[in-house]
Amino acid sequence: VPDIDRCAHLLIIGANPLASNGSLMTAPGIKKRMQALQERGGKVIVIDPRRTETADLADEHHFIRPGGDAAFLLGLLHTLFNENLIDLGPAEAHLKDLGEVRELSRRYTPERAAGICGIQGDEIRRIAREFAAADRAVAYGRMGASVQAFGTLAHWAIDLINILTGNLDRKGGVLFPKPAASLSFAGPSADQGLQFGRIKTPVSGYDEILGEWPVAAFAEEIESEREDRIRALAIIAGNPVASAPNSARIAAAMDRLEFIVAFDYYINETTRHADLILPPTSPLEHDTYDLALMHFAVENIAKWSPAAVDCEAGMQPIWKTLLGLGKRMMGLGALPDEQVDSLVVGQLIPRVLDRSPFAGKLEADAITTALGETPGPARLIDLLLRLGSYGDGFGIIEDGLTLEKVKASVHGLEIGRLGPSLPQSLHTKSGKIELAPDRILQDLSRLDAFIDAGPEEGLSLIGRRSMRSMNSWLHNLPSMIKGKNRCTLQIHPRDAEKRGLSTGDQARLTSRIHSIQVPVEVTDKVAEGVVSLPHGWGHDLPGTRLSVARSKPGVNANLVVDDSLVDAPSGTSVLNGIPVKLTAL
Repeated sequence: VPDIDRCAHLLIIGANPLASNGSLMTAPGIKKRMQALQERGGKVIVIDPRRTETADLADEHHFIRPGGDAAFLLGLLHTLFNENLIDLGPAEAHLKDLGEVRELSRRYTPERAAGICGIQGDEIRRIAREFAAADRAVAYGRMGASVQAFGTLAHWAIDLINILTGNLDRKGGVLFPKPAASLSFAGPSADQGLQFGRIKTPVSGYDEILGEWPVAAFAEEIESEREDRIRALAIIAGNPVASAPNSARIAAAMDRLEFIVAFDYYINETTRHADLILPPTSPLEHDTYDLALMHFAVENIAKWSPAAVDCEAGMQPIWKTLLGLGKRMMGLGALPDEQVDSLVVGQLIPRVLDRSPFAGKLEADAITTALGETPGPARLIDLLLRLGSYGDGFGIIEDGLTLEKVKASVHGLEIGRLGPSLPQSLHTKSGKIELAPDRILQDLSRLDAFIDAGPEEGLSLIGRRSMRSMNSWLHNLPSMIKGKNRCTLQIHPRDAEKRGLSTGDQARLTSRIHSIQVPVEVTDKVAEGVVSLPHGWGHDLPGTRLSVARSKPGVNANLVVDDSLVDAPSGTSVLNGIPVKLTAL
């Protein structure tokens, strides 16, 4: 993640941290951190087809054509090699396949990239030179660079730029967080390596990626006539009818399922299909340790937030409900919760211990005894903390971390700044940073065809994020939905003039799969040829019980997002850069 507090040059591609609060750069107060970067003489450049809140703060903003990010980034890479700006820095001893990357970069000249990305070749060269000249620089991409036709190639190129300018594993560059409670035990070991495509989805043949099938296969695997088609669904805090591509198809497919159980506060667009809704406890009714996002934090911290209020009468903590469902699915329904929870802990202890600094120094039975018998997440967090990088190793290190110590620090514990961690952070089979994986290189031919075909005529649809929205989660809260309508289709003045449109007009937005009616907002905050509509809206479907959200339902953008469009190496659905037509009503 970016070491933003010591960075001197920040290149942001398809990310809007001022609206997302950092996202996979978990950074409270991100606006102040970025302003501090500028005040110490640093520079922020934003590449985005929309002039976002972050772009307004930046020193430079460049409009880019949706889908052109990979070409732009490879144009930067070409310049680094062509002008001898490569400086491998701390990562030099850990790199593999540098020559192959050098060779393939030759064909992505800035002029060739400019034709498809819309940023001039001279500007691409200047941006590359400035990035290489900065003593501490970071290239950072997020959703805009991810959920588009070449998301994998774009993020690969971002990594290459950071590595080849010496900014990987460097203070002020990009560093690996070292969370107090690590989930590293859940991933493959170095000798296993990452595996892709062990199985394929039966209908379209999408590869399994890290144990998951892509959402592009969701509806078709329910619609199938196969005997082993998907027949039941458990939904945990998800709303695919609002948030996944080709929403109308997903809604129809869900009616074909034989059983749906949902864990949710609301009867929303998705849970209206459920046979059973199990309400979770509210955030204030259960203890919290932010296990996931600490893996992306710009500072290493640990914080336990105890429940502020007791559970409402008749309710139980969500972990008990999930455990109750899980044990029945495992055929252990007759056993008490405490016994099943202990079985789970017993399975986790050797896996966590094997990946910990205390491997070979402790016995699993001793750890089980020390953790006690009280079931629930607290026991698991204590396990991860005590066997983590800062843990006490169940008594081996006198002043090491325990859950008890974290709880005692009401405002959390600052464990330390991010720091270099190579080669300890490497878990590839080769023990090296593999710069040219075959799975990624195989997609370059698809990018070449896209570049050579040139930009398409017509309009390209992208999404946008609102701090008040958080996807569809906050739309039923009066304080979050008040004010002007934020679910509008933003369009550039020249594109609006061609179609006889003004702000406040209604228009018909049409893609290959569907049409929707949208209110128009004319603004120069989007590039020519681009229209922007936020996702997560459309709260007027029959059967929903969102009384506040229904008062300003908005339009579901995912009705026109084509579920046949995917980024080939990852299977990720394309949500930005959808070809659309727009006509006045």
